[in-house]
Amino acid sequence: MIFSIALRELRSMFLSPLAWTVLAVTQLILAWSFFTQIDFFFGIQSQLATVPNAPGVTDLVVMPTYEIASIILLMVKPLLTMRLISEERRNGSIALLLSSPLSMTQIVLGKFIGIVLFMMIFIIMLSLMPLSLLMGTELDLGKLAAGMFALLLLLSAFSAAGLYLSSLTNNPVVAAISTFGLLLLLWIISSNAGDASNTLSQLSLLSHFTPMLRGLINTADVAYFILFIATFLLLTIRQMDSQRLQG
Repeated sequence: MIFSIALRELRSMFLSPLAWTVLAVTQLILAWSFFTQIDFFFGIQSQLATVPNAPGVTDLVVMPTYEIASIILLMVKPLLTMRLISEERRNGSIALLLSSPLSMTQIVLGKFIGIVLFMMIFIIMLSLMPLSLLMGTELDLGKLAAGMFALLLLLSAFSAAGLYLSSLTNNPVVAAISTFGLLLLLWIISSNAGDASNTLSQLSLLSHFTPMLRGLINTADVAYFILFIATFLLLTIRQMDSQRLQG
């Protein structure tokens, strides 16, 4: 039943022009960024030839593209998550979900998996660009896989936070703005934290995402994202349960 809800959510997203617009615009921007990185790499290739253990095309082209994608999705993701619950509450369809025999856990997980499936489509489309380089050069496929995994965890964290904030209001615009504010705070908090071991730094999404993007898969970073996602999903389930009890 969870996957039925997820597929329903995914289908409804593609029935909306917003999802198609987000895919088209973000892919266009990232394609331009990707070709810019390639042009930059060609410009310094002769200098790299004289540097021992110089970074390759994966470090100088692929990883910056994924990094730019994370920043763009930080701004775009609230537009996708704002409609998950708040829009259903506004148009009255949330009553059907609350009165259904499904548990809140099934409903929330179904909506979360639906938005994550959409993000997986985005990551696959994005990854086709660096994979096209295999026709003319070699890539560090291990780092490429690590970058895809890191981006998936990050976007899943964005989705969980956005889903929770969407459950707090019946105004999608308020949900989008509050989601963007929270994600931006958790993104930049490490820049003002000073010491890398500072508690604020450990709460930052960026401080856990960047090492994984560079190919350093650390269990602490993975655990951070899993706990982040689980926390916001549990908060969403409790919020929806309270709304069901209130009728």
